[in-house]
Amino acid sequence: MTAVETTLTGYAPGVWDLFHIGHLTILREARQRCDRLVAGVASDELTSHLKGRPPVIPLAERLEIVRGVRHVDDVVVETHGDKLQIWKQVGFHVVFKGDDWKGTPKWDILERRFAKVGVEVVYFPYTVHTSSTLLRSVLELMQLAKPLQQEGGQEEDMSHCQQAVQGKEEVRTAQK
Repeated sequence: MTAVETTLTGYAPGVWDLFHIGHLTILREARQRCDRLVAGVASDELTSHLKGRPPVIPLAERLEIVRGVRHVDDVVVETHGDKLQIWKQVGFHVVFKGDDWKGTPKWDILERRFAKVGVEVVYFPYTVHTSSTLLRSVLELMQLAKPLQQEGGQEEDMSHCQQAVQGKEEVRTAQK
């Protein structure tokens, strides 16, 4: 009798916008825990729907970036938020996510749904010092600062920058 060889397939969903070390860490750690790693890349439309804003980097470029990471065996585009439908399409055994999602209502429900079909959910430590949200905030502040440099820094423009910084700090605090 020969043993049946099973390939353990992992799935790492994300937007993968403004690709950074936290993204690379999740993909590297995920690949170490499975034989085949598929990365799900959220479409621009899905990202806009879920986050209320489009990604900075367009889908085609995000796909190429993620596809180019040596830890990733395949990529799929997520066009809807139903992870169970994606599971039916990909057939993964384990799903990987940053632990900033652990304990959220969305992922608590997904954990229960995945458990019913035998899919394990594994969380990796969130990279607090670098995130797409933080990088996006810096880019927005740089855009606000540009007119200040060109026009000598008027008080009204500085007030807008301070409000933007305060708003981004509140977002980061709320995410923790």
